[in-house]
Amino acid sequence: MAGVAAIGTASLLGPGTTAEAMGAGGGDARSRLQRDADAVRDTGATGLTVLARDTSGRETQARSGTASLKDGGRVPFDAYYRIGSDTKTFTAVATLQLVGEGALSLDDSVEQWLPGVVAGNGNDGSRITLRNLLQHTSGLANYTDIAFEDPAELTPERFHAQRFRSQTPEEQVAVAMERAPGWLPDADDPGAETQWAYSNTNYVLLGMVIEKATGNPWAQEVHDRIIEPLGLRRTLIPDTSPYVPMPTAVGYTQFPGRDDLTDTTLAVGGGADGGIISTTRDMNTFLRTLMGGRLLPPEQLQQMRTTVPAPGYATDGRSRYGLGLAWRPAEGCGGGIWYHGGTSFGTASETAVTPDGRVSAAAAVFTTRFGDEKRFLKQAQAAVRMLDRAVCGDRKRE
Repeated sequence: MAGVAAIGTASLLGPGTTAEAMGAGGGDARSRLQRDADAVRDTGATGLTVLARDTSGRETQARSGTASLKDGGRVPFDAYYRIGSDTKTFTAVATLQLVGEGALSLDDSVEQWLPGVVAGNGNDGSRITLRNLLQHTSGLANYTDIAFEDPAELTPERFHAQRFRSQTPEEQVAVAMERAPGWLPDADDPGAETQWAYSNTNYVLLGMVIEKATGNPWAQEVHDRIIEPLGLRRTLIPDTSPYVPMPTAVGYTQFPGRDDLTDTTLAVGGGADGGIISTTRDMNTFLRTLMGGRLLPPEQLQQMRTTVPAPGYATDGRSRYGLGLAWRPAEGCGGGIWYHGGTSFGTASETAVTPDGRVSAAAAVFTTRFGDEKRFLKQAQAAVRMLDRAVCGDRKRE
């Protein structure tokens, strides 16, 4: 089909899989990171790039696999990629900065800022606070689950036909309002048992609230508050553009019911829930700055790091979720590390940073498998091990 390259999995270890590590860190760190990158590739990932920074800021990089199953070549160390739901941490930071400035309160209701938007089929915006949105404790249906709930609709042909189409935030929320909420938060009893379920709808609404509170688009606030002050020159918000800047690698997706891989690099991304493109270097800078306390006042950073159990969020079932940031246990890192992660068509973004922000890592893996959850889980587990070892290995030697 024109514009879509469907490549068989037999090509996964073909030309261009030469692995290479570089960096100023110790040789042990470089060789370990390379071995772990190769282990991710061996789960079936077509290609990946990873960058870690130690306590002194020294960088270690590795890459493995191929940039293109069709044309070969190495994955660029500095590849641009869609960070998917790692965008939520940026949105959360912008929201919490507004809280610190007094423009918003975490106890504000959605109805207060977006009258009549969350309503119908049992949905009630007056019962849902901004904290609920940030924390995924709103009970609202996930609009992307509704869009992709029929596997028969998730095909290369449908993807190709719709990859230039975009929805407004209002349209995305309207999809979620077609379904009853999983529950309604009890605003009168903040101590009530917390229920949790991941929903992209929450962060679409936060983007709308940011715009209502500031008079500026969500993207402008994130750029002016985070991207520009931090000098993240290779982080951008493409809005409705389907293109990823060069250099990059081809992002491949395995669709349900198929064994082959489809080039899904070219597609319109999300918004406040998942619309940012970045690099591993910029992601390291962002995470280290955030956890080092240089993006949020202490009170708001503490609120961000106040977590609730998040069943089903990670592969080990032990993760907890704060406000746009998650925590998972990790040996050697003071008990655990902070992260988020994001998946888009063709790309998985993985991150890890120590609680003090002194050691970090970020990776882009250019393969997603909606058609083989078991295999995709193995890839995710290998990527998590790679980042945990990159971050906690350095910490153990202090």
